[in-house]
Amino acid sequence: MIGRLPLDEQLTVLKSVLSRNEVLLEVLHRTAALDLPGWYVTAGCLFQTVWNVVTDRRPTSGIKDYDVFYFDRRDLSWEAEDAVIKTADEAFAGLPVEVEVRNEARVHLWYEQKFGVACAPYTSTEAAIDGFAATTCCLGVRLEQGGRWRVYAPHGLSDVFDLVVRPNPVLAPQEVYETKTARWRWQWPELTVLDWPSRPAIPTPSSS
Repeated sequence: MIGRLPLDEQLTVLKSVLSRNEVLLEVLHRTAALDLPGWYVTAGCLFQTVWNVVTDRRPTSGIKDYDVFYFDRRDLSWEAEDAVIKTADEAFAGLPVEVEVRNEARVHLWYEQKFGVACAPYTSTEAAIDGFAATTCCLGVRLEQGGRWRVYAPHGLSDVFDLVVRPNPVLAPQEVYETKTARWRWQWPELTVLDWPSRPAIPTPSSS
């Protein structure tokens, strides 16, 4: 199994597998040209490409969109982020997919309204990736000078290659995890989806 390979070999295999998704490669190269601070292409377009290759599907099968995170706290206004989004829309014109670009320095301004739980301000793009609902989702890739791939994978790559989805109850509520995994199970029935952890029971006082 690929997930049992040494980590350096897993990274080599990851690059090889992701390179089979030509749309992803184009997104990576076009994003690099935008020179956004702290950027990564992240989330579903990465681990779902791996799932597709491992299960002998087309590399792009079932991928809804391509997420680009960046981090810029110099101006937290919506107008500043919207200007970047519009520039990115021009850069990604002609691609047969939706590319969603977001400034992770602004997430705390809207997260509670959307998901019902508060989100402390992130300190980096990596910190934002750490907060995904599943540890399997915590993956980011970018191209650096000379074409070197930078891979951020705080929970490793074994689960990604082994088709295991593991909950990450640090921010996103259980409903988000279960909604996402229900769609993923339908698209990739080979997945092993682990249950959201139950809350520990509150001990009751013993009678004397």
